[in-house]
Amino acid sequence: MLSLIVFAPLALAVVLLLWRGLPDRAVSWLWIALSLVELAAILAVWWAYPGRGVAYETNRPWIPGAGAGYHVGVDGLSLPLLALTAVVFAACAVYSLRRQPRPRQFAALFLALQTTCLGLFVALDLILFFVFFDLSIVGMYAVIAGWGHGADARRSALKFFLYTFLGSLALLLGFIGLYVAARPHTFDILALTRDPPLTGGTAGGLVLLAILLGLAIKTPTFPFHTWLPPAHTDAPAAGSAVLAGILLKMGTYGFVRIAMPLLPAAWRRYALVIVLVGLVSVLYGALVALAQTNFKRMVAYTSVNHMGYIVLAVGAAGLVAGSDAQARSVAVTGAVTQMVSHGLITSALFLLAGVLYHRGGTYQMDAYGGLATDTPRFAALTAVAAFASLGLPGFSGFIAEFQIFAGSLGTAPVAVAFALPGILVTAGLFLWALHRIFLGPTRHRLSAAADVTVAEMAAVAPLLALALLIGVFPRLLLDVVEPAARAVVELVGR
Repeated sequence: MLSLIVFAPLALAVVLLLWRGLPDRAVSWLWIALSLVELAAILAVWWAYPGRGVAYETNRPWIPGAGAGYHVGVDGLSLPLLALTAVVFAACAVYSLRRQPRPRQFAALFLALQTTCLGLFVALDLILFFVFFDLSIVGMYAVIAGWGHGADARRSALKFFLYTFLGSLALLLGFIGLYVAARPHTFDILALTRDPPLTGGTAGGLVLLAILLGLAIKTPTFPFHTWLPPAHTDAPAAGSAVLAGILLKMGTYGFVRIAMPLLPAAWRRYALVIVLVGLVSVLYGALVALAQTNFKRMVAYTSVNHMGYIVLAVGAAGLVAGSDAQARSVAVTGAVTQMVSHGLITSALFLLAGVLYHRGGTYQMDAYGGLATDTPRFAALTAVAAFASLGLPGFSGFIAEFQIFAGSLGTAPVAVAFALPGILVTAGLFLWALHRIFLGPTRHRLSAAADVTVAEMAAVAPLLALALLIGVFPRLLLDVVEPAARAVVELVGR
């Protein structure tokens, strides 16, 4: 079942590339249909999930001599991100009903990229994880270089590729370190979780450093974030939505799936450093976002801020001494909830940024003003997305941040105290952005026909509706995440 879900998008991508007589409109509708089928299949998996442990497991030999296998499965950590991937890619498919250059290649590339994202979140083998991790870099490079609209799109794509490819090499070194230390040698994540090969010391610290470097670049955290703003600014709207909504989560997911349970002693030893990195990312991302005049670049820097909260939470979960497991479990639950929340809300914001650029030809906020008069639906959607992103109660961001702070306060009270102003800064920057674009005197008048289309509304509104649904009924998500978060905390505390 999982293999079918993972590779069905890739199969359709091959069909679209080979079936050259297929009209462009049919390409778009086939893409949308497959995305909706994928979402329905993942919801069926969610419905049948037993509530704890690994389900839908497949384990087949792949490279037997090296101890690597095709091992896939889902649990409470991966299932929400699997569903998030399906939702974001479906939104991008609907959004792309608006005519794209080379629509056949565009759809095929996104379908192949969807396979890499789904595959990573179900991978239970380190080499399989690495393969999907690396292929996602190639796919996003092609999206930015081939369909980016900035003058420096190819330069931004190259910077993204080199940065994240360097991170993947560091990640591979860390995986090899785990393999060498394991007895018997294996890349199987579940086997390494049951019997961690490194109990601490210099070797454990070096392996953790390599893995953290690879994941931190992908996340990204300060100071490895410099590839992110240009990549987002020059990427097409759907590319930015996938990059922020899904690809950044590959890094944070790696923390809770690999780094914490496989290297518990090293994670505890360096947890305070991880907390400090998260704190700096929170404050730096918020303050630099506040200084931006480019709307899309501002949203990109808020991703550094939001990812910082996740890093702070998982770091606090490693501060075992003098803390209770329940609080640390809340922090990890908040981190996973933040992954889902950020994916939904920021994907919506980047799609809306694409609407702004398509109508006005620029992301510069000072070029606009008073757009709420001409484009009321666009203004309403952007306002809802902005309030959701700043953590307003009633949305998923509030649930996530509340859990992160509640779970981290007992173990890292000083860090939490310094991180709290980040929420205030984020609120200020989004309110200021809304004022500059939609209120005040009109500088760049648009016609009423420039308001969001039906396809754009159908792409963005469900993302925000899901953020609202999780904010009002969080148990829909937390019932799946909490048992897995408790298991991670128990593994770290060994």
